[in-house]
Amino acid sequence: MARLRRLRANELPAGTINLAKALIGCVLVREAADGRSAGRIVETEAYVIGDPASHAYRGKSRRNASMFLAPHRAYVYKIYGTSFCVNVTSEREDEGAAVLVRALEPVAGLELMEDRRGTARVTDLCRGPGRLCQALAIDGELDGADLLRSRKLWLAASSGDPRRIGMSRRIGISKASRRRLRFFERDSPFVSGPKHLSS
Repeated sequence: MARLRRLRANELPAGTINLAKALIGCVLVREAADGRSAGRIVETEAYVIGDPASHAYRGKSRRNASMFLAPHRAYVYKIYGTSFCVNVTSEREDEGAAVLVRALEPVAGLELMEDRRGTARVTDLCRGPGRLCQALAIDGELDGADLLRSRKLWLAASSGDPRRIGMSRRIGISKASRRRLRFFERDSPFVSGPKHLSS
């Protein structure tokens, strides 16, 4: 793939919903001891201020503290006791909002991803928030990382052509489940969730 260029803060918009859209096409890069892996972001979900489905809704705690950091930090948490999810903080410090990265199109480190995930099916490597964290070896140690400056986990600019972005309700939540805060690259085979929500 083309050389990856680290994103700058002034290239990303303010606000959770705007950021959730802008991240589509950007590249999430993981630099680990065993090598580099990376994927184009093809699906996100916005968790806005005052959102009852957000971890920040009831205020700051030890578990969600990174969600209240300044924009463009990683908020990494574990779900079901087994899988990690990675988010990008999106509002001013102490406001508590973030964008969940739901799916990636693998672009670098395929063999690493296949080994970590135990599958060679490319479309399944990073389709879903838990899978993509496993594929990129993202865990709780990266919680709070500055995604514009970190050497271990960072965001790179999109190198491809702009794609059509779709919008739907969010997946796998019960509160505020009808809000159309999920964004995805149309016609991408790497997007997660039911097909009727991704057309």
